[in-house]
Amino acid sequence: MDWDKLRVFHAVAEAGSFTHAGEVLNLSQSAVSRQISALEESLNLPLFHRHARGLILTEQGELLYKTARDVFSKLAMTEALLTESRERAQGPLKITTTVAFGSLWLTPRIKDFLDLYPDIAVSLVLYDGELDLAMREADVAIRMMPPRQPDLVQRHLLTMSYSVFASPEYINEYGKPESAADLDHHRIIVFGDDARMSAPVANVNWLLESGATPDRPRSPVLEVNNLYGIFRAVKSGLGLGAMPDYMISPADNLIQVLPDIAGPKFDAYFVYPEELRHSRRITAFRDFLLTKIAESH
Repeated sequence: MDWDKLRVFHAVAEAGSFTHAGEVLNLSQSAVSRQISALEESLNLPLFHRHARGLILTEQGELLYKTARDVFSKLAMTEALLTESRERAQGPLKITTTVAFGSLWLTPRIKDFLDLYPDIAVSLVLYDGELDLAMREADVAIRMMPPRQPDLVQRHLLTMSYSVFASPEYINEYGKPESAADLDHHRIIVFGDDARMSAPVANVNWLLESGATPDRPRSPVLEVNNLYGIFRAVKSGLGLGAMPDYMISPADNLIQVLPDIAGPKFDAYFVYPEELRHSRRITAFRDFLLTKIAESH
């Protein structure tokens, strides 16, 4: 297969039109169209269905696109490794983690990382789902559960547990629970049903059950689809919420209640593709994380 034509095909499949692909490749629409037609002729099969609204990959086109996407992804990764300095860590570093961990723990520490490594260009993707690291949707991830993708390197970072927190305003209005049974008389903020699948523990809404009796089931005052939302709701004084310890800092002015009640524990992992094992950017960021975690414990 002609490499230039495959490169044009990949761009067209990504862009969905000859015009947009031409803009990316700095080629005219007609030049792009000719390259695709020539590739289809050499393979003796159509790669796109052409219609007024754009292009749709044929079944054979989908197969070729998946292969081309993998090839170009591997090339991009190899290029990054080849151009990375032997003397110091530099270049782009795309990090993904959950909304809560990224917003409340990681982002405030990024300045220290960039002060140490000014030649690394960091971008953060805060997302409670899982990006495909093998396809270079990100270079590295901090995950709240072991990775499900194969061919990923994982390093255990720390074990975290849930505790119960409330704002001073809430406690002034509703009082402080002294036992788990007292939660029957309090406003509880929990995960919604649509978010439980992505939660790091199976019993993430354990506050609804701790100390409760079957004849008096508890109902939450609010359901939220991620931890950061629970944090903001608790901080506003709406109710009590169970959150991992890493989310709370002295500046948040939140008060831990029911400290004797042990919430579920879960582990955080540092995850990256096998191909980046020797990347100085990855090593630098991993060591930085381990240092910051050690400082906070």
